[in-house]
Formats: sequence, C-alpha cells, structure tokens
Amino acid sequence: MATRRTRYSDVPRTQAPGESLLPTRTPVREKEPRQVEFPLDRAFTFVESGPVLLISTHHHGKSNLMTVSCHASMGFEPTIGICLGPWNFSYAALVETGECVVAVPTADLLPRVVDIGNCSGRTMDKFLEFGLTPLPSRKVKAPLVAECLYNLECRVTNRALADSHNFFVLQGVKAWRHPAPADARTFHAVGDGTFIVDGEVIDLRHRMVKWQDCI
Repeated sequence: MATRRTRYSDVPRTQAPGESLLPTRTPVREKEPRQVEFPLDRAFTFVESGPVLLISTHHHGKSNLMTVSCHASMGFEPTIGICLGPWNFSYAALVETGECVVAVPTADLLPRVVDIGNCSGRTMDKFLEFGLTPLPSRKVKAPLVAECLYNLECRVTNRALADSHNFFVLQGVKAWRHPAPADARTFHAVGDGTFIVDGEVIDLRHRMVKWQDCI
C-alpha cells in the first residue's frame, strides 16, 4: 500500500506584540508529485532577479541610461554582478571608465524603464527623452537618477567573465536614498515581458536573531 506524504506542516510559534503572521496552512496530502516538464530555454524566468535596475554611465562627455534585469547581489559590501554585452551602448562606457551608478526605480517609473530598454543612447539623450533628472555623484562621473528610490555609485572590480559571459562585478562606493518617494515599491521582471510589483511588507526583524548586524 502506498504511503501518503504530508507536503507541509505548521510549526507552533508565539505571536509577538503587533505582529501580523502569515496565514497558517492546513497539511495537504497529494497522491502524485505535481511537476510537469517546462521548456529549458525559458527556465531563466524561474530565477530572474529583482528589482529591475537602471544603469547610469558617463562616457566621452555624454551620460546614458540602460535597463538591466539580469543581475545578482553578491555580498553585503555591497557587491553586485550585472550582465551587459558589446551590443549595449553602455558597454563601452563601463569597460573604458570602469564605473557607473546602479539606480533602483520605483513602480510609477515602470513604463519609462521599459521604454528606456527599447532604445539606444547612441541616438538620444535618455535623461532628456524620458524626463529623468541627472544629479552629480560624489565618487564617480556617472550621474545619479534623482527620481529613483536608491542610487549606488559603483566601480568595476572584476571583469574576468566579461568576455565569456558578459558579466561585470561592481563594488558600491557611495549610496543614496530618495527621502520622500511618492511610490516606494520596486518591480521585478519575470523575463517574458511581464512584471511583478512589490506588495505587502512583512516585518519579521524581531525573528532575525542570528542576523541582527544586517538590520
């Protein structure tokens, strides 16, 4: 006789004052695993990182913006990995100057961020075209984006995988935050032309007993 498996079981826990816990789940029993094949060439949509970024560069006297959804958080320093290749106008700027600004746009900027990714800085001033405001950085020549929630001035610290995987490692050297954004939500690219906007924020900092130095 086949053995039934419990997919999920609740762990007893104590509710802290003011805490809104996620709804508890009832154990669900299933007869067969619910997995079906998926096209391998679309599997990147499983792990598309968030949030969508704008990369600001300055090269030969011209500032530019590009949209990037393929990136990775690599450390708390902070260290960030981003992907872009020679087909991107910003590629030469990043290679030759070794610096940029990583900007995190808010949900109200989503249409403009998508449009920024659909055109080239070779033929236009994207700050002017899309109504975004460049601000002077402190440690790099690339400008901050005033309307974005966060800006991180970065320098390229490793390009060992640039030729084989179009991958650059950036080290943050100065960070900025918008003091009063109209919309503080960010958004994430699924990879198929759809996006997920941040929803409810659940504060569980009191449970992060092992990671208090990160809070």
